[in-house]
Amino acid sequence: MVNIMNKKYLLPISAVVVIGIATSISAQRPTPPPATQSSPAAKTPQTAAPNVALPMSKMAVIYTDVFLDPKSGIAKFNTVLNKLNGEFQKTKDDITQLQNKAQALEAEISKLQSAPEGTPIDQRSLQAKIDQLEQMKKDIQRKGEDAQAAYNRRRQELFSPLQDEIGKALEVFAKSRGINVIIDGAQVPLLYAADSTDITRAFISDFNSKNPVTAATATTPPQ
Repeated sequence: MVNIMNKKYLLPISAVVVIGIATSISAQRPTPPPATQSSPAAKTPQTAAPNVALPMSKMAVIYTDVFLDPKSGIAKFNTVLNKLNGEFQKTKDDITQLQNKAQALEAEISKLQSAPEGTPIDQRSLQAKIDQLEQMKKDIQRKGEDAQAAYNRRRQELFSPLQDEIGKALEVFAKSRGINVIIDGAQVPLLYAADSTDITRAFISDFNSKNPVTAATATTPPQ
């Protein structure tokens, strides 16, 4: 059967952390000449320590797994997911139908094999059913593996552009608010993060308002 999986998508997040290091450079003054000499005292300039300001790093936390929430997540994610599942619905139904037939045949074989002693059973017919069941199981496994591989390829095709789109939008969102570091709390364990640093809902709302789901994007093409 084709597995319809809720997958966490890793988003490309650009972040730059700048660390300034203040360095003091000074030249030692040479030893003055003996007093008996009439030459003027040597003047060696001393390099002043540069006044380097340490940049402030504004950090934020985002939980990308919330993007997939069907009610409060990124609308385009659910639209693309529905489109993907719609394209493979017929394949899923076909495999489910084969599984149901295999289960019915297995129940029939089990009933014949557990019949009371002395019940006349056509052994050749029974063996034929057993062979048919084994072949059906192989067909189901092969069709399921082929369908899963095709599903994964198509999922990559549909979701990669959206992931890139979200990653770029998140970078613009961060820069416009002076954020230079974003941590994905869905991927990195956090010991503590204040609620005020969580930009998840704000970003989802911003992205959805700028990228509304249209009838064109919600349409599922025929298979």
